Amino acid sequence: MLLTVSTTHRPATDLGFLLEKNPARSQSFDLAYGMGHVFYPEVSEDRCTACLLLEIDPVGLVRGKGRGQDTAPHTQYVNDRPYVASSFLSVALAQVFSSALKGKSRQRPDLAKTPIPLEANLAALPASGGEEMIRRLFEPLGYEVEVTGQALDERFPDWGTSPYFDVQLRGKCTLSQLLSHLYVLIPVLDDAKHYFVSGDELKKLLDKGGDWLPEHPERALITRRYLKHRRDLTREALAQLEGAPETALEESDSSKRQAESKLEQPLGLNDLRIKAVVGALKEAGASSVIDLGCGDGKVLRALMEDHSFQKITGMDVSYGSLEYAKKRLRLDELPPRQRQRIDLIQGSLTYRDSRFSGHEAACLVEVIEHLDSERLAALEQVVFEFASPPRVLVTTPNIEYNTHFHSLKNRELRHADHRFEWTRAEFRAWAERVAEKFGYQVSLAPIGPDDGVTGPPTQMGVFKK
Repeated sequence: MLLTVSTTHRPATDLGFLLEKNPARSQSFDLAYGMGHVFYPEVSEDRCTACLLLEIDPVGLVRGKGRGQDTAPHTQYVNDRPYVASSFLSVALAQVFSSALKGKSRQRPDLAKTPIPLEANLAALPASGGEEMIRRLFEPLGYEVEVTGQALDERFPDWGTSPYFDVQLRGKCTLSQLLSHLYVLIPVLDDAKHYFVSGDELKKLLDKGGDWLPEHPERALITRRYLKHRRDLTREALAQLEGAPETALEESDSSKRQAESKLEQPLGLNDLRIKAVVGALKEAGASSVIDLGCGDGKVLRALMEDHSFQKITGMDVSYGSLEYAKKRLRLDELPPRQRQRIDLIQGSLTYRDSRFSGHEAACLVEVIEHLDSERLAALEQVVFEFASPPRVLVTTPNIEYNTHFHSLKNRELRHADHRFEWTRAEFRAWAERVAEKFGYQVSLAPIGPDDGVTGPPTQMGVFKK
């Protein structure tokens, strides 16, 4: 996997200062998936070229990991990833050229902000959509684009062309702009990423693309592909990129919640859930609580109204939801002493985060069912092993009760974004397994009316150490 960046700016050797990599020697960097090497095959006052070469360890990528259901035994080891420009290259750019990507240079700070003539060459770029897509993405950014197709096998021309292209970009821009374009658009063209996409990716997209993506004619396609077609994240990103009114994002994010609330409204189920959670937290004597997946802040508001909770943290993957929660709680209007009681943070339940630790209790209210089942193991580790609060409260729908909702068809879920809904037996089995694995005791409690046959509409697990 090879990327070259060249300039004819005089003196061209300033490229070394911009990249903060000395042209006089090669350097190697350890990456999570292999090695990155930086070297300069061309160094003169008139022209300088820097190369980033990645060596991917395909065996190391899958060592110790299970094989997907639809994956043939050999495809983990025999694939194109070590040889083509993909999200691995984007990650390497962010690590190896971090200062240049941010537009910083200790010795040439002014030059880092100055457009200079630059060329970039990607030796093997996979492009879903072919040459046309490459041009649609790079030409609106002002680049002269040269694309050369690659045959599947030159010995057999009848086999046709491959999905890989040699791409050369020429333009006048800052080095930071060039690197940010590559960082975002390489995985977009590949239409794939080697890692799970969470809310963190939305922040990366806005950080790396905020200066140019709002004006790009293909911003919707770029956003959708960069976020791996996650509709919730795509909707939120586009709302921010397109400068939508603040209420537009709130209405978009809340549309599915409103449908679920309308379904459960006759039961007053949301109020019952909040009352049960707050009651269990008070019974545990918790004074510091983190609401993981706080959404628009309904639980947080109830916690704020009870002064026995001295430190309250709300975490959600959605920036829009946090903004809505901030408004709901009127944080800007609170007196300083009250404002110090609460903190809102953006994060992901599937990635270890030191900010989740240090609380006496954590609650996940109607959260786990929004995760793909294969991501539950990561959530379990993040919450129960790494954060490890003395109390964890988890509520989730009981699918057996759905027969009482006449508007739902057979086995239909209550919320369009639910990945699953468990029976009472399924929830009990999960809760007991998690408790045993991470050293907790668990008790289950019903929330809402129980007819003795289908059980309650909501089930709650209280984990304690």
